[in-house]
Amino acid sequence: MANDDAGHQAVIDAALGRLKGEPGPLLLVLHAVQDAIGYIPPAAVPQIAAGLNLSRAEVHGVVTFYHYFKSHPPGRRTVEVCRAEACQAVGAEALAEHARKSLGIDFHGVTSDGALSLEAVYCLGNCACGPSIRLGGKLHGRVTNERFDALTRRPERVK
Repeated sequence: MANDDAGHQAVIDAALGRLKGEPGPLLLVLHAVQDAIGYIPPAAVPQIAAGLNLSRAEVHGVVTFYHYFKSHPPGRRTVEVCRAEACQAVGAEALAEHARKSLGIDFHGVTSDGALSLEAVYCLGNCACGPSIRLGGKLHGRVTNERFDALTRRPERVK
């Protein structure tokens, strides 16, 4: 790992030291690393594998299997679009398509300026007010294409 390597290595070492004795520690370690760093750096895979006596392929396989785990830095803010049935019934699929086109990325992507990540989620618990998104941790209901654009361009102006 380069530049942030020492910090990343310290985070990984701490997670391994704390969690490797737990039953099935791989997911616990990956969650701890991503919570601390924001993603699982590819260079962390061999360190985690060695620390848990697993192959690199096993660790890489888990990281790439679960969409939750990121292998690249996320955007500064995350846009989560609800894809659950209640939101689908009121236009979430069209909103999801608009989100991909408007941001120029697909789900699990990051905008070219690093400002936004786009994620699909399956229920934000705002079913009566769909379609819903969560942007930077704040929930928004009854989101139209126009409101989506306003929120992702100037979130401080939209209430």
